[in-house]
Amino acid sequence: MEEKTKARIMDATRIRRVLARVATEIIERNRNLRNLVIVAVKPRGLAIGRRLARQIKDMEGVEVPTGLLDYTHYRDDIPVKPAKTKLYAAGLSFGIAKKNVVLVDDVLMTGRTIRAAMDAVIAKGRPQTVQLAVLVDRGHRELPICPDYIGKILPTSRRELVRVRLRETDGSEEIVIAEPVKIAGARPR
Repeated sequence: MEEKTKARIMDATRIRRVLARVATEIIERNRNLRNLVIVAVKPRGLAIGRRLARQIKDMEGVEVPTGLLDYTHYRDDIPVKPAKTKLYAAGLSFGIAKKNVVLVDDVLMTGRTIRAAMDAVIAKGRPQTVQLAVLVDRGHRELPICPDYIGKILPTSRRELVRVRLRETDGSEEIVIAEPVKIAGARPR
């Protein structure tokens, strides 16, 4: 699908500042940082989670375990769910039972990804708390999910696309609003 950029929302400097603020908010809310773990729900969430962990270590000297969660089998848009004979929480090399878990995602919209991620976390163990940190909250909730830490609230239309690009995953660093472009002569599907 072709798309055009409508607006550039953040550059590398603004993303760095926002993540420093979010890391500070996480520190302020979680007095016992040794009981904190960061669980990312997508590759960009992992990059963001690692940056937050690095910020926390730089500010407080505490290493926060960070891992990527596979929530695929907990999604509600998979027509036939395979039998859950094993836990689908690959990528977590640490336990989460009785931990304060910070779920990290790049963009929050409907809340369905986070609901699936919470189910996957709880299947891995019973955390003390589950908190949510997102770089961008664009609204359009379909489930009652509310983030604890928000980098930027970005009201958008459903037609618009929010593109988060990070060095680690995309080779560049920015957040933009884009819009699909109709290609002349293309037949609708």
